Amino acid sequence: MLPGLTGGVDLIALTASETRAQCGAMAEILIACVNGGASVSFMAPLARDKAESFWHSVADSVERGERMLVAAKERSSGRLVGTVQILLKQSENQPHRADLAKMLVHPEARRRGIGAQLLRFAEDAARSAGKTLLVLDTETGSEAERLYKRLGWVHVGVIPDYALSPGGRLCGTTIFYKPL
Repeated sequence: MLPGLTGGVDLIALTASETRAQCGAMAEILIACVNGGASVSFMAPLARDKAESFWHSVADSVERGERMLVAAKERSSGRLVGTVQILLKQSENQPHRADLAKMLVHPEARRRGIGAQLLRFAEDAARSAGKTLLVLDTETGSEAERLYKRLGWVHVGVIPDYALSPGGRLCGTTIFYKPL
């Protein structure tokens, strides 16, 4: 249980050093999401050292200016409860777009609008970075898919059997885009 989770969050774009300092907290979010069934590139059970290693690589990428990392911090407790990444570095013929990746909300913090807040913040941050198009993929049939549709993302299509779910079954991915 996340103690003190009462609703309000602050959204912050983390620097590389802040990301490194928060690797443990973000590892907890990633582990909870993967072990809860979220198809976000990892298999369950996700080991803590693997999760922390992932966040250290994200910090390195933030430091190189290849991505932005946004975190949702619960106001009353100061605990991180969600993250989203904006992948800024693209091929030279795609400088106008970015990919949205690894939008994670701790399972115990869901259904409070945090995912929608993260998504809107990411859209604004990408726009401020000069991007005019965002692209993402998400597990077909997931709660995230419904969120993207509700917030105006355009459904492109489904690729069946795209990846393995954390439990090992094949699952499809749905592709979305949003002009900014």
